[in-house]
Amino acid sequence: MAATLKRDVREAILVAAREAAMAYGYGGINFRDLAEAVGIKAASINYYFANKAILGEAVARRYWEDIARDLEAISTNAQSPIEALRQYPGIFRLSLERNNRMCLSSFMATEYDVLPDGVLREVQTFADVNTAWLREQLVAAKLAKPKDSETRARAIYAAVAGAQIIARSRADLNLFDTLVRSYQEAGLLPS
Repeated sequence: MAATLKRDVREAILVAAREAAMAYGYGGINFRDLAEAVGIKAASINYYFANKAILGEAVARRYWEDIARDLEAISTNAQSPIEALRQYPGIFRLSLERNNRMCLSSFMATEYDVLPDGVLREVQTFADVNTAWLREQLVAAKLAKPKDSETRARAIYAAVAGAQIIARSRADLNLFDTLVRSYQEAGLLPS
């Protein structure tokens, strides 16, 4: 029972830290606020995560692991690689649907100068996971040759993440959809 409770508290801290980071970035991860959200003392967080850098690294790692599973589910459930590519922006749209939140990794990437190395590595891994998945889909859909797929995959990732940033700055989900449609019309994403 005690082991389950410890796992539950650790998980609750990770969830609360993820929410804080999606709203305020790495700078928004504050042990006192997290403790209040979880219902424990701030000092108790140190039992699970010795410092903010270790917590930030764990949160960013969990985030890209979750997205990797989501991307795999899209690949598995889509009728075709083209359909999978059409569904890709939906992952970023979901964050906006949740109280105008933003992709944790995009938010943290803007804090590059202050991120501890371990957190930065996990944030960069998020981008790498997205780009690798996009490359795979582009090649499978015959929309890019393997040697050309990296550039287009990065362009799609940057465009969709950028659309999320612009839409968030206006708290306008329709703007995100409009930007994604413009990427489809321009041929960056399949329509």
